[in-house]
Amino acid sequence: MVTTRLDEIDRKILAELQADGRMTNVELAKRVGISAPPCLRRVRTLEDSGYIHGYHAEVNARELGFEVQVFAMVGLESQAESELSAFEGRCRDWPLVRECHMLNGEVDFILKCVAPDLSSFQQFLTGELLTTPNVASVKTSLVIRGAKDEPGVPFDVLEDRMNRTA
Repeated sequence: MVTTRLDEIDRKILAELQADGRMTNVELAKRVGISAPPCLRRVRTLEDSGYIHGYHAEVNARELGFEVQVFAMVGLESQAESELSAFEGRCRDWPLVRECHMLNGEVDFILKCVAPDLSSFQQFLTGELLTTPNVASVKTSLVIRGAKDEPGVPFDVLEDRMNRTA
């Protein structure tokens, strides 16, 4: 298990930064119970090791005028690796696509999209997504409201698991 390389302090650092990536190193060190210099070294090691991919502000899409959120389930004609990679590349180029996940099952990909309004999404759907080579089908679901949007991982579950195996 990958997490066995992380000690309890590393996991606490990750949990605290996941909850609030803007806190100072001094505050982080205080919360995890170590002094600031080793805390900063640990954070840099966690970044260099790939445990921390970046720091982001959580913006309110609706306040910025993106009123529409849609999940698009995409089926491809071919699932050859070259075709899968080509589709993923196109998704990275589309600004309205905020997330793209390849799935196992009836649907090949699910896309999380945002748009200012329905007509903007429809233009993307009919002018870009549906005309993309290898796209066989697209089913969309408009988000009415969100009940939970929690990034990251549940560190309490990780700690429980680590305690059971210790």
